[in-house]
Amino acid sequence: MPLPATDPMGPSRLATSLLANAAVEGSGGHPYVASAELREGADAIRNLADVIHHLCLLHGRHPGVIDLAAERSPDDLAGWIGDSAAAFAEERGLLTRLVVAAPPLPSTPGQAECEAALLAQRHALEMLATSERRGCALGTALALLLDWVAIREILDLAATRLGIAIEPARLPTRAAIGDFAGRIPPVLERAVGFGAGQLYHQQRGLWDLLESREQARR
Repeated sequence: MPLPATDPMGPSRLATSLLANAAVEGSGGHPYVASAELREGADAIRNLADVIHHLCLLHGRHPGVIDLAAERSPDDLAGWIGDSAAAFAEERGLLTRLVVAAPPLPSTPGQAECEAALLAQRHALEMLATSERRGCALGTALALLLDWVAIREILDLAATRLGIAIEPARLPTRAAIGDFAGRIPPVLERAVGFGAGQLYHQQRGLWDLLESREQARR
């Protein structure tokens, strides 16, 4: 996908913040993502199936966060986000394949409460991605692209456990996202940062929910 020219002055404050916060506040920083419950043992495939089903419910629908953000981004930024949305469509396809191949959603105490929490998260993401505040949807989309690096690692692990061959993700790299963020006008930086922070908050909430479900099944 076409990228903005590299800034000779180096990464912007916004780009630096987005990249740093993704590692600390996003999915990659959640203990459950690195846990043995997902990566080892007889129950790992059941727990991975739980993750896959919930990720598909949250991010498997079209239009998603990045699609909606492309519709609300400034004209000079919308093309790059639109290309990212097209690449993310392949990730939705991967989620669908994994859901079909994975075991059913595991029976878990408190299922009704979990469903209500997930619906609330989905609504929160839709509100962020359709926000009238200029830059909020853009920040939400950039944060999801960054957060997907950690999520894709889990999806790759699940695919291996399920015997499914998958292609590498074609999403923008961290470097490309940082370069793009460096081109965002300063007037939008605060809103972009807000949208990104809220996306990370929702993603952490999802992993909190998944971890609590795993504990309830023990």
